Amino acid sequence: MFIGEYHRTKDNKGRVFIPSKFREELIGGAVISKGFDERCLFLFSKEGWNNLRSKIPAGPIAKKNTLALARWFYASANDEAIDPQGRVKIPQNLSEYANLDKDIVLVGVSDRVEIWSRQAWSNYYDETDNKFMSDDSTLEELGF
Repeated sequence: MFIGEYHRTKDNKGRVFIPSKFREELIGGAVISKGFDERCLFLFSKEGWNNLRSKIPAGPIAKKNTLALARWFYASANDEAIDPQGRVKIPQNLSEYANLDKDIVLVGVSDRVEIWSRQAWSNYYDETDNKFMSDDSTLEELGF
């Protein structure tokens, strides 16, 4: 399971150090893809990727939304490996998609790691923190 928030710096080759707590689950390889909803990236273990893959139907191809989601999501996915120093390379196209500059944040979200630009994460977290701290109804809607 991935949990926690880790601030990192992306090097000039697009590599980022993966927290040691995350590496064990990623030893067998990783898949990086576009994230849903926000301009962040998802980093999955191979097992996590296979679990997600089973949830994204490949058909029927007559359903345009299903087909569009599969094309959009799979086209962005890249197999990556953790190097001996514990780094993973973020492909340039995904780095551009998520507006990643040098300062990034890795966020453990149970079955995946999300990769955010530091500024985008700060903005998102502050907004969400205010939402949950000031509005009990949001938590009630979620069953808490």
